[in-house]
Amino acid sequence: MQWRGRRGSSNIEDRRGMGAAGAGGLGIVGTLAVLAIGYFFGIDVSPIVRELDQGQPGQSQPMTAEDEEWREFVSVVLADTEEVWAPVLPQQAGITYAEPRLVLFRGAVQSACGGASSAMGPFYCPGDQRVYLDTDFFDMMASRMGAGGDFAYAYVIAHEVGHHIQNLTGTLGEVNRLRGQMDQQQSNQLSVLTELQADCYAGIWARQAQERFGVLEEGDLEEAMRAAEAVGDDVIQANAGRTPVPDSFTHGSAEQRREWLMRGFDSGDMAQCDTFRASGL
Repeated sequence: MQWRGRRGSSNIEDRRGMGAAGAGGLGIVGTLAVLAIGYFFGIDVSPIVRELDQGQPGQSQPMTAEDEEWREFVSVVLADTEEVWAPVLPQQAGITYAEPRLVLFRGAVQSACGGASSAMGPFYCPGDQRVYLDTDFFDMMASRMGAGGDFAYAYVIAHEVGHHIQNLTGTLGEVNRLRGQMDQQQSNQLSVLTELQADCYAGIWARQAQERFGVLEEGDLEEAMRAAEAVGDDVIQANAGRTPVPDSFTHGSAEQRREWLMRGFDSGDMAQCDTFRASGL
């Protein structure tokens, strides 16, 4: 991916120097949640728990050259999403694009959606319109998931910005309203459709970024597809030693995630990303 030396976004909040929130900040319930998520996804979260347990709230941590490079990379990718969605959203949905902010954190973080740890992966909070990211997740993608590469990491950011698009269009609010009226299986299905649409929006970003900035290098699109497959529910459950159970899926299978990412890339059209209509809803 061609990203070095290009414009970065000013919508970055870097909280990594503030240190981890500490297990004391998360509390017993929060710590148990981290352990539960680590068990489900087959991730050894003990180093994270130890770090949180030993850390002190507000304890400063020195920034390394690698930290600074991650910030620059994330900033450039976020700037590209701004450049893409600023014209695309009004043109295709009749909505003015409001830029989200992206929070870099280490270990644990507080958002308008509550506390979270890095074990939960990147996430978007509609309450404060922020994407939250611990770049250690990228290291895990490369070492544990076989899905490394700069464009794979860019796909992750673009996916979370896709949730921001859903928030602006009202999709997230409607999904949350409906999920409160459904049983668990139906709620999971709606969650899958929401995630697949965000994948499709990430595909639109990739197409537009290539057409406008020529960011793609050889193998980049394959990196993004490998990343989409690696975070499929069936792959995650299988890697955790569990038999994949489709009714329990909340993000979609590897095949679905790759399919919708490519649908967005091939079409460049938000109307083609209507996973809800495609499922008959």
